[in-house]
Amino acid sequence: MMTLSRVLAPVVCGAALLLWVQEAQAAPRKPAAKSAKATRPAPALPQASQEQMEASQLVYLGRYECEFGKTIDITAEDKHAGYVGVKHGKASYLMRPVLSSTGAVRLEDVKGQMLVVQIASKSMLMNVRLGQRIADECVSPRQRELIEEAKRVQAAETAASAATAASGAASAADPAASAAPVSADASAAASAAASAASR
Repeated sequence: MMTLSRVLAPVVCGAALLLWVQEAQAAPRKPAAKSAKATRPAPALPQASQEQMEASQLVYLGRYECEFGKTIDITAEDKHAGYVGVKHGKASYLMRPVLSSTGAVRLEDVKGQMLVVQIASKSMLMNVRLGQRIADECVSPRQRELIEEAKRVQAAETAASAATAASGAASAADPAASAAPVSADASAAASAAASAASR
């Protein structure tokens, strides 16, 4: 035999659950977390250190032409001394220049998402969060000048090396001219040794 409490317990629980669901639907909703996040002011940038200011002077500014027709633009940041702006497509990034121990200049996104690595002959834009190269083989006007200058120096060194080799080959081709002074010295030394032995 079922007791009254056993029969009514599921009915009471079901009614309580139904009331709770209706109250939850009727209650005013809280604003989305995104809107609260959007109203927060951006964090203030730290003032550039002396090392950062020096590194910012080494950044090649201007439009970089990259492989596959991509471009990036790097400009000095007027509002934040010691920082640079990097634009790729529609995206813009505020970056902090850092001079690495290898001599490369790293432009580090203040939000920690992007990175530009600049060496004398090329640069690269990376998404560090995804570990992906976004633009590679990027060359600024200044880097193009340095590449051309390196080619001229290489050509001059090659020409000087060829001239030295040709000069050495010419003296090797005329053994009598180079051997004659040696023979005279050798005969003088032999005469002195013979006269010393006869005494």
